[in-house]
Amino acid sequence: YMGLLEIVTEPINDIQKIDTLKTFCDEKLGKGVIICKDTPGFLGNRVGVYAMQVAMTEAFKMGLTIEEADAVFGRPMGIPKTGVFGLYDLIGIDLMADVLKSFIKELPKEDSFHEVAQENPFIMNMIEDGYTGRKGKGGFYRMNKESGQKILEAINLKSGDYSPSKKIDLGIDDQVNIKNLISRNDKYGEYAWSVLSKIILYASSLIPDVTSEHNNIDEAIRLGFNWTMGPFEILDAISVKFFVEKDQNTKLNKFIREKYHGQNKEWYGVTQLYLDENLNTFRRITNIMGKESKDSAKIYNLGNNTSIVEFTTKANTLDDNSMHILSEASKNNLIIINGAMQFSAGVNLNYVMEYAKDGKWGEIEKFIFNFQQTCKNLKYSEFPVISAPSGLAIGGGFEVVCQSDYVVSHANVVLGLVETLVGLIPAGGGCKEMLWRWMQSEESNSDPNFAPLKVFDLIGYAKTATSPNEALPHKFLLEKDKVVINRDRLLYESEKLLEEIHKDYKPPKQPVFKLPGSAVRDKMHEILENLYKDTKILDHGLEVGKQLAFVLSGGNTSIDKELSEDDLYDLELEAFMNLVQMPKTQERIKHTLETGKPLVN
Repeated sequence: YMGLLEIVTEPINDIQKIDTLKTFCDEKLGKGVIICKDTPGFLGNRVGVYAMQVAMTEAFKMGLTIEEADAVFGRPMGIPKTGVFGLYDLIGIDLMADVLKSFIKELPKEDSFHEVAQENPFIMNMIEDGYTGRKGKGGFYRMNKESGQKILEAINLKSGDYSPSKKIDLGIDDQVNIKNLISRNDKYGEYAWSVLSKIILYASSLIPDVTSEHNNIDEAIRLGFNWTMGPFEILDAISVKFFVEKDQNTKLNKFIREKYHGQNKEWYGVTQLYLDENLNTFRRITNIMGKESKDSAKIYNLGNNTSIVEFTTKANTLDDNSMHILSEASKNNLIIINGAMQFSAGVNLNYVMEYAKDGKWGEIEKFIFNFQQTCKNLKYSEFPVISAPSGLAIGGGFEVVCQSDYVVSHANVVLGLVETLVGLIPAGGGCKEMLWRWMQSEESNSDPNFAPLKVFDLIGYAKTATSPNEALPHKFLLEKDKVVINRDRLLYESEKLLEEIHKDYKPPKQPVFKLPGSAVRDKMHEILENLYKDTKILDHGLEVGKQLAFVLSGGNTSIDKELSEDDLYDLELEAFMNLVQMPKTQERIKHTLETGKPLVN
């Protein structure tokens, strides 16, 4: 899933051929293509590897543990949670040693890369002992087994001994705030400043010899190392003035001096220079558009009676604020999209558990009902709604997607209804929507049990599709939906689709369901009993399955009775409320929130 592709060019190259190659890599391979000079490490690795080395060197120098270094040089900086030591393990410690040798050989002696690239005896000993990272016996971290349990251990950078890894609490929320981080009066703030200031100085020293465009360095780091901001974007965010005046002993280079003394405080310019300047991307839009902000979502006005909604919580989980924003935005043409790793991991379970802890069942019921009505509003809005997911779109996130008129999906997507893993059932319309989709199949014409049993299998096993190709056979995506291989083009393709459909758009007709009731429910119960007998599911798994069966069979109905969409919503809500009040469901939710893994009980 590496987004970066660098094309090295020289003045003698045929520009037309380079452009053709760039277009192919962009539109057919889904890459962010950056043109660069033939210099060591090009752009991504030149700055990215330097950043890793600075983060590691400073951790050794300042006596931080590897967990502390990774806690700072990670999500608080808008960097993946692997941090530096975790990333070293992922790449391979021995491979990184070879990469550094190459840089030492190729870079001129005066390049400050040499200061952080020298052999580290501690690391060389690790390599000699076979501790080369995840591919070896372990690395800075290793997984150890004790009493049948897997325990993550971390190495001590002084003694070389391993001990259980400790979670470091920096006492900050999930929002990236670099200025606050580097202004802290503790070792974490000191480390963050020491690392980031060196990275910014090094990156800016490469202008103009390595590249004349600072944005190309930022984009190479963003695409290649998955940072949310590159070094120049960080500099812009904290301000050049703050950077220069924070430490009077900092030796400034020409780039920083010019920006500090220059009159233009809006020096950064446009982003994503590697793309066509006329291409609307989510990053470009969010940089220039005015926005209404809520805790959990934002609205951007695109003009032409079109809005964008971006979820903004951790993992883009959904709550009442999200629903309010979606409802407001659906009064226009709407595109639901974001630039985060995940589209949405579903309903905010912390939100649900806060109410459950206090026995506020009415508040939970109100929230789920509101969620249902919001999804229904999306589906039957007078204006078309397009979801453009990338990453996880599961649980409630998928319920938003599947009740949008169209989906413009990134190729890197995970779709599915996974609520049973936490002892619940989909209650935002997911059961209803998947039932209706499968009822349109040829098999359902002759077998009324086919669709309920198919959806029972999909939801009961919490099946997911990890690509659009996998999603189509499950009907998580439909033939009318579009797939885009380059995430940078999701908004553009969504706008193009809106242009095609909005003039003649009419909301879909509300479906009428005819479901077999107990006739198919008995078959579902038989499946559950066999799974229980074989200990594939335990007591609560059996109960969750029975609640799901009641919903998907249509409840107390028969094949000759008609059920409305609202009837199915009511069944979903009733089952959800039955389950959420059960202690074993709450145990599942709590376990998942604490460990990230499902509990089988």
